[in-house]
Amino acid sequence: MDILARLQNDLDQLSQAERRIAEILLNDFDFAVNASIVELAERAEVSPPTVTRFCRRLECQNFADFKVRLAKTAFVGARYLNPAAKSTEPADVAEDIVTKAQNALFLFHRAFDPVKAEEIAAILAEAQMIYAFGSGGNSSMIAGEMQNRLFRLGLRVTACTDHGMQMMMAAAAQKNDVVIGSSFSGRNRELVKVFTLAQEAGATTIAITQADSPVAKAADHVLTIDLPEGTNIYRPTSTRFAYLALVDILANLTAYKTKAQATVSLRQIKQQLVAWRDEDDRQLLGD
Repeated sequence: MDILARLQNDLDQLSQAERRIAEILLNDFDFAVNASIVELAERAEVSPPTVTRFCRRLECQNFADFKVRLAKTAFVGARYLNPAAKSTEPADVAEDIVTKAQNALFLFHRAFDPVKAEEIAAILAEAQMIYAFGSGGNSSMIAGEMQNRLFRLGLRVTACTDHGMQMMMAAAAQKNDVVIGSSFSGRNRELVKVFTLAQEAGATTIAITQADSPVAKAADHVLTIDLPEGTNIYRPTSTRFAYLALVDILANLTAYKTKAQATVSLRQIKQQLVAWRDEDDRQLLGD
């Protein structure tokens, strides 16, 4: 547990003097991480020895050790200590979510590379087998959605979110197979390894990820998505709307390239849905 997390848990057990120091750390992190022991003591209206005892209470050897540990805390998200105030009214929350989703789609569309998308759709259309890989909440969803969009076109595709299985599948891939992986951060080291294994097996690798990231550099082909997320830590990521849009674009382009096969497969699927649940076919055309 880092220093700030411990303070948040133990705040009620601190003395009044210690609590004043703790509140400075929690409410003005930038000042605390740059302040000297004298400056911090003056700000908290305590003596420097009180600050030293406070540091030792946190299992730091001295103030210098405390400052080093405090600085490291910044790398795990100091913005989570005092999140920016946002309206919690349902109408305002809805506006924030929808506006950010629209903005993500707009920025994605503006940066979209149609030539590269066309090239990748052609690769998917000719693939003997397609492996859709991702891990974590968002990329796992994208892998599943890739399978959901492509199987109905009559293509052979499977999704996997388990690192071990991904490595085994990649090692067993063949020359005409395609491995397409999603990584929102671009720092999924396991996916980098999977791409390397697939390439050694002769398969083609495609990444949907951030530009110039380790995952992007490891793939044969890359479609990049680089979007700002803002500072609201409570709002779900809007970048996933861009990823979903890209999956739909690739699926649509691939469908046009495999039109004869896709039409037969889609019709067979729709026939079963109509026969099973909706005789007059009132449901959505695509699903």
